[in-house]
Amino acid sequence: MYAVVKTGGKQYRVSKDDIVKVERLPGEAGDVVTLDEVLMVGDGGDVTVGAPKVDGASVAAEILEQKRDRKIIVFKKRRRQNYRRKAGHRQHLTVLKVTDILTGGAKPKPAAKKAAKKEEPKEAPKTAAPSEGADDLKQLSGVGPVLEKKLHEAGVTSFAQIAGWTEKDIADMDEKLAFHGRIEREGWVEQAKKLAKGE
Repeated sequence: MYAVVKTGGKQYRVSKDDIVKVERLPGEAGDVVTLDEVLMVGDGGDVTVGAPKVDGASVAAEILEQKRDRKIIVFKKRRRQNYRRKAGHRQHLTVLKVTDILTGGAKPKPAAKKAAKKEEPKEAPKTAAPSEGADDLKQLSGVGPVLEKKLHEAGVTSFAQIAGWTEKDIADMDEKLAFHGRIEREGWVEQAKKLAKGE
């Protein structure tokens, strides 16, 4: 069985256990999402086409990860106008694994991983240990208590760590903590280098 589903303004042909990258959907890894805009369902020679959607059909999928696509360069130029604009863009993506194609108004089964996650919070707080002897990361531009907590949870507790970040480290941390380019925009690495030296 397969289905054609629409999400993020695009159409995807999916079958059970397919892994597909779609434009960012809300949720975390392990969550189950339901895609309701099913345009067509096929099962062997039996094909049902929606008008525009197939009634009672949906696609259940598990979120594997939230990530960003590779960077593309957008360049605009106007002849004889001295006009040039160059910008980079990395699209936010959600990686899904199709778990079921449902018809007749059936509901998806809850994910086993999500149920297991509910028992994990007892292990916290992870932020208590790093706070002892750690630098005050709130001295960085744009960092408040919430962002400082996120950095501590990611194991970042000192200016020296941030000062040593490479471009790859910045991209990884930006994606992992959903900072949306804040690190480069606020110039954290340069600030951290000065703060680590006590300037």
